[in-house]
Amino acid sequence: MPPIAQEGNCLIYRGSNFLKQRLILACLSGKPVKINQIRSEDESAPGLREYEISLIRLLDKITNGTKIELNPAGTSVMFSPGLLHGGQIHHDCCVQRGIGYYLDALIALGPFCKNPLHCTLRGVTNSKDSPSVDHIKGAALSLLKRFLLVDEGLELKVVRRGVAPLGGGEISFRCPVRKSLRAIQFQSQGMVKRIRGTVYACKVSPAMANRTVEAAKGCMLKFLPDVYIYTDQNKGKMSGNSPGFGICLLAETTDGVVFAADCSSNTREESDTPTIPEDLGQEVAMRLLDEIYRGGCVDSSYQWLAALYIALGQKHVSKFLTGALSTYTVHFLQHLRDFFSITFKLENPEAEDEDELEDVRGAQKVLMACVGIGYTNINKRVT
Repeated sequence: MPPIAQEGNCLIYRGSNFLKQRLILACLSGKPVKINQIRSEDESAPGLREYEISLIRLLDKITNGTKIELNPAGTSVMFSPGLLHGGQIHHDCCVQRGIGYYLDALIALGPFCKNPLHCTLRGVTNSKDSPSVDHIKGAALSLLKRFLLVDEGLELKVVRRGVAPLGGGEISFRCPVRKSLRAIQFQSQGMVKRIRGTVYACKVSPAMANRTVEAAKGCMLKFLPDVYIYTDQNKGKMSGNSPGFGICLLAETTDGVVFAADCSSNTREESDTPTIPEDLGQEVAMRLLDEIYRGGCVDSSYQWLAALYIALGQKHVSKFLTGALSTYTVHFLQHLRDFFSITFKLENPEAEDEDELEDVRGAQKVLMACVGIGYTNINKRVT
């Protein structure tokens, strides 16, 4: 949805959708953004939710000179971004969303800070409404490494796990800074060569993890022999504040593309019946196969991140092959146009000869092409 108005440099939007996208792009472009009528129709709980306010606080911590104005009801916010500063940060995330919700923003902004990021986030490490920490470690960081060239100083470590609803987990994230990102031509996804996974169990019987592994492995071994799933069983203080278990599967291809899928058990609020480990293992295997069918050179959850990096890259043509674009990515491309006045050429790649025609696997692909804006990290010290 395009901005409803523009006052000088400030973009004005309406509604609570895609708040995170707008705030991330405001920080990168330096343009102030004003968002009105945030859930103003909701009589019981109008305005920003607690997890959205927590995200704004996190962005305030990693920037210097940010101005935030909220009206008393919380239905309107004015966000004037400062300079991305980075450095060492501790943040307690709201447990209504997983840590993945906040990590997405840090991964997008991290390379453009003045100082290398070193963040400690506490909250829910694995939840249903945000990508899990394992998902991000496999899919998002492998994508970021392609643009950074040298991945020294890039690290995501799970210190403690904490599942919904009470959390209690902790992660440590480090990200190096770069003057600029390189232009990239990445159009080959390769063949899946191995499946890796992690099953975690917090405050539940270890048998739950083993049964989930058996079910997931049983599905994946029908397709390729190299399947290995680790179990991460936690107890005591290392297991967070709530009981639960879940699984994250990663499929690696010969060209270094990583597809990911994750699944976690129901909380008491979500369902009266407990989750059956065998069903969970089969469900995550099907989700991963669906992700592989979609294909492309990036996991579908992080198409938007690939679009951001190639848009901000050097002033050369970048091409990136993805699977069918998700709704979230389509809106992100629209927001990129609003903030940076950059548009992409999107096309379905055609096979050039009959051999290639037989080699086309999975769903219809999309080739994203654009000339980068040559974004330079003005915050980085010149050494």
